[in-house]
Amino acid sequence: MGPIIGGTLAELFSIRDTFFITATLLVIAGILSATLVTEYFVPVKRDKAATSQGHMLGGLLSQFKNPRLIIVLLFSTMFVQLGNTSIAPIISLYVKQLMHNAGPVAFVAGIIAALPGISNIMAAPRLGAYGDSNGSSKVLMVGYLFAMIMYIPQGFVTSIWVLGFLRFMIGISDGALFPTIQTLLTKNSPVTATSAIFSWNQSFQALGNMFGSLLGGSLAGLFGYNVVFISTAALLMVNFLMLWITQPALRIKLHRA
Repeated sequence: MGPIIGGTLAELFSIRDTFFITATLLVIAGILSATLVTEYFVPVKRDKAATSQGHMLGGLLSQFKNPRLIIVLLFSTMFVQLGNTSIAPIISLYVKQLMHNAGPVAFVAGIIAALPGISNIMAAPRLGAYGDSNGSSKVLMVGYLFAMIMYIPQGFVTSIWVLGFLRFMIGISDGALFPTIQTLLTKNSPVTATSAIFSWNQSFQALGNMFGSLLGGSLAGLFGYNVVFISTAALLMVNFLMLWITQPALRIKLHRA
């Protein structure tokens, strides 16, 4: 909803006013959370050594049966988010180019940016249910392949409609990748480390946000928009191979599913 509302507000008011409206909505959300949300929290008992080590990733990983899987999954979060975020700096400019700088560019760009979210809403629950029945690894590995196939042609489209279709398809791959990575983290984490590992997962996602924006903007400035989409597909290929090579269990489950 965010890109659609943002594009609409930019057309109705101005890009500058959109920031003030967004800030007001965040203040309202903060007030509602502070006044209406009640948390029933029961702290987990742990020894002092585990508590002192738990703040560092190295000490945290000592609690896991397969720490290498956890590390690979954390980097997977970074790679997937990096790929998504690398498109963000250029999508509006790319839409503007495809529309030849005519028409409601901001509104259309908002629609294009929102399409992955729409398909994600539709696909994620179904893919999650499929993963519960057939194995999360199949959803994860096929999700990477599907994302690579959908990213490459985005750099060569000449129609805004084709770009919209491909962006819609990307939401399906996101619905496969992000929830499945988090599911695997949950399944392979002890109860005492669940909150900590998800905090680290959020940190790696933030790294993806940072490096993705830098990479997307830099590549677009040096080589053009199409290179950003191709490089994103290449990064996902690297991530796929990293999982395939370092985690044979995922590969075996893929064949068995």
